[in-house]
Amino acid sequence: MHIPDGYLSPTTCAALYAGAAPFWYVALRKTRKLLLTRLVPMVSVFAAFSFVIMMFNIPIPGGTTAHPLGVAIASIVLGPWASILGISTALFIQAFFFGDGGVTALGANCFNMAIVGSLVAWLVYRAGAGRSPITSSRRVVAAALGGYLAINGAALCAALELGLQPYFFKSATGAPLYAPYPLGIAIPAIMIGHLTFAGLAELVVTGGVVAYLQRANPELLRFTAPGLPLPPGGARLTAPISGWRAARPLWTAVGLLMVLTPLGLLAAGKAWGEWSVRDFVDPAARQQMAAASKNVVPPAAAPSGLERLSSLWTAPFPDYSPPFVRSAAFGYILSAIFGIGAIILLIILAGWIAQKARPGPARAPAHTEET
Repeated sequence: MHIPDGYLSPTTCAALYAGAAPFWYVALRKTRKLLLTRLVPMVSVFAAFSFVIMMFNIPIPGGTTAHPLGVAIASIVLGPWASILGISTALFIQAFFFGDGGVTALGANCFNMAIVGSLVAWLVYRAGAGRSPITSSRRVVAAALGGYLAINGAALCAALELGLQPYFFKSATGAPLYAPYPLGIAIPAIMIGHLTFAGLAELVVTGGVVAYLQRANPELLRFTAPGLPLPPGGARLTAPISGWRAARPLWTAVGLLMVLTPLGLLAAGKAWGEWSVRDFVDPAARQQMAAASKNVVPPAAAPSGLERLSSLWTAPFPDYSPPFVRSAAFGYILSAIFGIGAIILLIILAGWIAQKARPGPARAPAHTEET
């Protein structure tokens, strides 16, 4: 799902940065009020949740892996625009510090996961939940379906972007310059794993979190659904949702996931389309690439454009493995701690910039504008 550097042509990368830019602009404008309030911890915690949940790799038949996104729950609780901002922040940290997704492909990855994922999840949830009470089981089903379709929408975008490369970007001899496999291989290779294992994981995670929030703090679900009738039975709907203290139970859950992240190392193999340049000349890796690609043998060496762009940026902690840490499990946990800390700092910085750029006295909004 995280497209690395070199798999997309510069033209494609530029087009997807341009495609993402208007959504980033609108997201910043629509969430500026939210960043001026004590709701910054909520944006941070759901971005951190997405960052951590993406570290849980799931084995896929054929020898590759996939992972949930955690994008739908952010969109359901905070609205799509805050979700776009938060998930984009997580993807930025992943790309620049851990090499999970390329810096040239950051626009594409944000477009696929943060933008398409957030909007699909939000539209499906709104349509499915309707005007049902906050604690209705219908909302759990709508959220689960939204998560399932969000991750598959993002995966389909990635498959199309990778699969189109061999048709448009070739050498004089006809050899692909970037991603080597065409649509007929890229789409089934990516979608089969996401329509099954990864999609079901996203479905369970999203529905499970919404069910938990309905019992623990339903006020969070009302943030993007104001004015709904109160549920029968007197469920607690007055718990505050702003401030670091209010977010403490959610941070506890993120902390627990952070400790469990080494479980994500148990899945062998890389995600389809995330092979390194060295993998193209490694016999074992070539076998895995072919097995996951309808037994079509990859090029004898990495495509020239892929090799050139892949060296543009070297992440300081590649593959969530700090070079000064010998234990892979501890390095994974340490990376999660660093990544979450960086996310919090970036979102606080965004809030500080929004505060400085705002004329006049601060005012506390009640809800995001999309609601």
